[in-house]
Amino acid sequence: MSAVIFKCQPSKFLYVMHNSETPLSCLALFEGGPCLIADANFDVLMVKLKSHFQNAKSHKVECRGSRYRYCDFLIKVGTVTMSSSARGISVEVEYCPCVVPGDCWNLMKEFMQSFLGPSVPELPSVFAAKPEGLFAAADCVDTMTQYLELFNKLRKQQIAGSNVR
Repeated sequence: MSAVIFKCQPSKFLYVMHNSETPLSCLALFEGGPCLIADANFDVLMVKLKSHFQNAKSHKVECRGSRYRYCDFLIKVGTVTMSSSARGISVEVEYCPCVVPGDCWNLMKEFMQSFLGPSVPELPSVFAAKPEGLFAAADCVDTMTQYLELFNKLRKQQIAGSNVR
């Protein structure tokens, strides 16, 4: 007779994220762990694995908006919704000619201050944690990680707000 002992691991969240800029793929980000760039039909696979993963439909967050080009800048402004109610606004700015993201932060910050005022955040954590290097296609993970950070902040605000009554 033998026994199998399973060590209980704390559950980790798997975030499946879609980006309209890359409609043929999606990102699967494990909380504090690896990232997977997959085919857009990855959701179908997750449905088939539902015995191993619990779907948190109530936590669906979406950001929709408009895209603008101003000279060398690409600006995306979107409304962040959770459960069909608006929770915030996102502003994404990209300086197109620069291929080293860390080198253009001061220019981007100055540009954003022209329409956001002094409330522009400091250097994003994905820039700070990354060694200097050229932008590559895999860096879309950094963009989606920033969106995930924003979505998690908004989730925490909603939870904190619902506890105060």
